[in-house]
Amino acid sequence: MSTKQINFYESVQRNFDKAAALSKHSKGLLDQIKVCNAVYQMNFPVKIGKDFQVIEAYRVQHSHHRLPTKGGIRFSHLVNQEEVMALAALMTYKCAIVDVPFGGAKGGVKISPRQYTPEELERITRRYTVELIRKNFIGPSLDVPAPDYGTGEREMAWILDTYQTFKGGEIDAAGCVTGKPVNQSGIHGRTEATGRGVFYGLRELCNDAKMMAKVKLDTGIAGKTMVIQGLGNVGSYAGKICQQEGGVRVIAVSEQEGTIISDKDINIEKLIEYRKQKGSIMGFPGTKKLENREDWVKIECDILLPAALESQINKENAKFVKAKIIGEAANGPVTADAETILLKKGILIMPDMYLNAGGVTVSYFEWLKNLSHRRFGRLEKRFDQNTYSNLLTTMEKMTGKSIGQRERTFLTRGADEVDLVRSGLEETMINSYEQIMDYFNRYKRIEDLRTAAFSCALDKVANDYLTLGVFP
Repeated sequence: MSTKQINFYESVQRNFDKAAALSKHSKGLLDQIKVCNAVYQMNFPVKIGKDFQVIEAYRVQHSHHRLPTKGGIRFSHLVNQEEVMALAALMTYKCAIVDVPFGGAKGGVKISPRQYTPEELERITRRYTVELIRKNFIGPSLDVPAPDYGTGEREMAWILDTYQTFKGGEIDAAGCVTGKPVNQSGIHGRTEATGRGVFYGLRELCNDAKMMAKVKLDTGIAGKTMVIQGLGNVGSYAGKICQQEGGVRVIAVSEQEGTIISDKDINIEKLIEYRKQKGSIMGFPGTKKLENREDWVKIECDILLPAALESQINKENAKFVKAKIIGEAANGPVTADAETILLKKGILIMPDMYLNAGGVTVSYFEWLKNLSHRRFGRLEKRFDQNTYSNLLTTMEKMTGKSIGQRERTFLTRGADEVDLVRSGLEETMINSYEQIMDYFNRYKRIEDLRTAAFSCALDKVANDYLTLGVFP
């Protein structure tokens, strides 16, 4: 028996094939959905120090069934073409799952950001953007990047500025990229979006009595134990929100410097502050260090949350997993081989294409904001506030009773942008969960949540191809 590990791209294709085998659509249409429509591999020079360095980079557009295409840009020394192709494909299915009208895309720059100064990173980012502009691989109606592993709102601001420099006068230029700083046409709630989406998705799963019965857990997310692998943007926000709004107990956290475990609850907000001060999670009060960092997979818990990179749970370590639920907060953290092992063990896997779709959902809101040229809530907030206030005053007159100013302020508050963003994200995650579960419960041949999600996504994309006339 072969011991070779399949790579990320092979895992995505294998999962696609598993769902496609159950599809009613023609082979030709499925073949079109499966392949990447455009792959742009580039090499460009950037001055680093006193010399020039040739940077390898990619932008992949997986599907043009809807435009623009959408997907993040990651900076990592592990970037390669197949990884970016896999991520782009996942973006197509992810957008379909959450009913965001984009095709999938992804970008990658093969560098380790820690090895460069901010000035050098800015030169690399701007030069990468220029390459995209030259080939029409960026634009509010063409292809809209966003942050991913190794990038954030700083890099997105550089991309926007570079685009505007080359496309002066384009009225919708701000929509060429999402994940920007709020003061540069960004949107409130974008930074936390993927992590918050993870919370909403897990909450829906844990509130599903039928699914909880499968893993012999009580319904409700409160009190569930969680292990987090990766304390970057997604892991930190997911952990913090699950704790503060869901009542989850985080009993272990794994990062590059090691894995810590506690008998109680690791306060994620305090752990993040501790790491900023100390440069490490090791030594956090109330925790102990595991001898082997990789033993995070062996910790017994209700929810295991891999929130770092792909292929973290593979066929070599899957047999050690003791969690009841795996929430794929990262892209592709569980390989196809590992999933076969985990499903035989009765473990529930909430797939990445649904669970970490909060980022692209709120990116969609940001894109809409950029195209409409107005902040969400600007037109209606004061009207709603005055309406609620008048209603409350009328009730006080009719009943002869009054309420305190604190309660009045709470009850009459109009929605700010962040409130509307969170509400829209919550609605999206709830609706998408219901759609996935409809496939899972309706079709007996679908035995796991990933296949249900893939099947749902494939039907949506295929129907778009047929009804929009893209596939004559």
